[in-house]
Amino acid sequence: MSPQTVPITDTPQDLELVERLIAPDGTRLSNPELDPLVADTGAAQLRDLHRDMVILRRIDSEGVALQRQGQLGLWAPCNGQEAAQIGTARALDPIDFVFPSYRETGVLYARGAQPGDFVRVWRGEEGAPFDPMQMRVAPLQIIIGAQTLHAVGYAMGIKHEKAPEVAVTYFGDGATSQGDVNEAMVFAASYGAPVVFVCQNNHWAISEPVAVQSQYPISGRAPGFGIPSLRVDGNDVLACMAAMRWALAHARAGKGPAFIEAVTYRMGPHTTSDDPTRYRDPAELESWKRRDPIARIESHLRGLGEIDDEQIAAAHAEADALARQMRAECLGMVTRQPLAVFDGVYAEPHCGLEREREEYAAYLASFEEA
Repeated sequence: MSPQTVPITDTPQDLELVERLIAPDGTRLSNPELDPLVADTGAAQLRDLHRDMVILRRIDSEGVALQRQGQLGLWAPCNGQEAAQIGTARALDPIDFVFPSYRETGVLYARGAQPGDFVRVWRGEEGAPFDPMQMRVAPLQIIIGAQTLHAVGYAMGIKHEKAPEVAVTYFGDGATSQGDVNEAMVFAASYGAPVVFVCQNNHWAISEPVAVQSQYPISGRAPGFGIPSLRVDGNDVLACMAAMRWALAHARAGKGPAFIEAVTYRMGPHTTSDDPTRYRDPAELESWKRRDPIARIESHLRGLGEIDDEQIAAAHAEADALARQMRAECLGMVTRQPLAVFDGVYAEPHCGLEREREEYAAYLASFEEA
């Protein structure tokens, strides 16, 4: 499964240089390498994947709405990347540990996140957004690429303890230009760490197109570190599941790290503070809408006669119900008082901390006076 070493052109021809199992029109394709990895995946599981993606898209739209209404400070949309996240996450074993970036809402959902878990960190509330040990997911990482180092360090511990789990880390195409990601791959390859690198190539690192920073497919970098890689269609949920199963089996067998490049597209802004219309051609967006991951699996299931309007409506109803719970949890959160940030910093009273508390209190009071 070696990567294609051809220049990136963002043309339809380039999009064919990926491994896939379901074509954009829903046709099931034969793939000798991927087919055996999903031979046990029937219509019922495909319907579950479809439902998961429908729910994820609804969670995402609710997050954007809450931010626009002033209930969240920020939101990182994942519209268009549902297959890359759900397909890979649903292949994980419960014991595996995930190290995400800030955009992996779908991975959190697949690992059992509760409605409030999706918004707590973006609302800036006290405490962790979720229990990392219960979900087997590290806290969301804002520093670009830093989570790859955390994943490799954890994976080195797995190897030392001879544990059966695998560390999995997610990041975007822009992160591959960061030193952290490259250093993580050096360590992973050098120590044979059981870690899977998942690059969601969504074509835009904020306003920089992937073709600027990578003249060749990103998956081609990993073999240079001694890490086998696979480039898949990130809008094909079945191919993404197959790719993760391949990577997990490789790492769990003691063969060291593996790398997946899921070629997808960020349909919305980088975050809700971004305006993609300033740098993105509307024609490009329309082109990718025709490769929608949810419409693709839906077309495939309809072709098989394995999904109907009633089942699709039920998936959307479940998505709406979860979004309502998410909104209710968000609006019901009680924000602690600003001065409480100084509580619990030290076990014993500290004069320097008290001085800072007084200064901050005076700062806050200045707004009331104004």
